[in-house]
Amino acid sequence: MRILVSADMEGATGVTCPQDVAPGSEQWQRFRRMLTSDTNAAIEGFLAAGADEVLVNEAHSTMRNILLEELDPRAAMLSGRHKPLGMMEGVLQADAVAFVGYHTGSGEPGVLAHTYLGTGLLRLRINGEPASEGRLNALLAAEAGVPVVLVTGDDLTCREAAEWAPHARTVAVKTCVSRYAAVCLPAVRTAGLIREAAAGSLRPAGRPQAVPRGPWHFELEFVATQLADACTAVPTVEAVGPRAVAFTAERMYDGMRCFRALTQLATAAREPGFD
Repeated sequence: MRILVSADMEGATGVTCPQDVAPGSEQWQRFRRMLTSDTNAAIEGFLAAGADEVLVNEAHSTMRNILLEELDPRAAMLSGRHKPLGMMEGVLQADAVAFVGYHTGSGEPGVLAHTYLGTGLLRLRINGEPASEGRLNALLAAEAGVPVVLVTGDDLTCREAAEWAPHARTVAVKTCVSRYAAVCLPAVRTAGLIREAAAGSLRPAGRPQAVPRGPWHFELEFVATQLADACTAVPTVEAVGPRAVAFTAERMYDGMRCFRALTQLATAAREPGFD
């Protein structure tokens, strides 16, 4: 069995503020070890349960955060940016996927809540429902016939995961107090919890009962008009309000790729200090 671990950072053990996950900062250097610890715990649990291969896909920011020199040597790591499916690269070759260090979406309660863009994107909806990165990535995995078997993050992320990965094991490594505060468990405790959950997650019940079918209607609401304007340069993407755009994709695979392109355009359209 081949397991993909999609490892984000905002939902990692101990992380509570932007400096904790900002590449190059002093705090980021510290919390890289926390993320590596969470990831290693998942790897250990999956391998103990009989997994044959584990691929870790770096999924945060520059996608160069986990310390390779401290990674469990039985796993491999996909590091670096500009991957066709971004956070989910490797899912088409996997038998199951784990979301480690995940978080809630833009406009929702949760530690460091956002969707792809730290700021700028106010809300993402798919077929009318608010969509976090977890929900978006889970839909892509389900379309590929790959179950989400493990989700780690804050307590609100785990609660939300029950909607889009109802058979997954969840581990709350911290309890949200505000967007920038949480009651955190020490890494030695979260590692044990993640290891145990991963080991117990590889069961037939974790497999999706049905492959979700499109079409998928994406709506993106931004905080400023020029961000939406920039996105309409993509054919099939239309303005649906002064700060909002929408598009429809028959397959989630195509929807994911278009959504990622729009976030890149919106990022390029931001003006320093003025959004």
